[in-house]
Amino acid sequence: MKTLTAAAAVLITATFSAVSQAEVPMDKYNKSCAICHAAGTAGAPKTHDVEAWKPHLDKGDDVLMESVHNGFNAMPPKGMCFDCSDEDYKALIEFMATPAK
Repeated sequence: MKTLTAAAAVLITATFSAVSQAEVPMDKYNKSCAICHAAGTAGAPKTHDVEAWKPHLDKGDDVLMESVHNGFNAMPPKGMCFDCSDEDYKALIEFMATPAK
């Protein structure tokens, strides 16, 4: 299980390498993402739950960003972060999909 978790963390890091140096916009996380992702509300993958994020990340960046922009299941379009850029979304996803530091 630890090997799988480590492999998933490496995959996530590689997937979002372009934003790995980006600063996570925590103000945007707190006002938009945390509402559902902190507790897993309505089936949202919980923040820092690598296994819960894996199926979403496995779909690839393009599908993931399309889901962010258009909404997915109970998540509204843009996750209610209408002032987020694509770089913000990628940094937020990387933050939520990786283990807590």
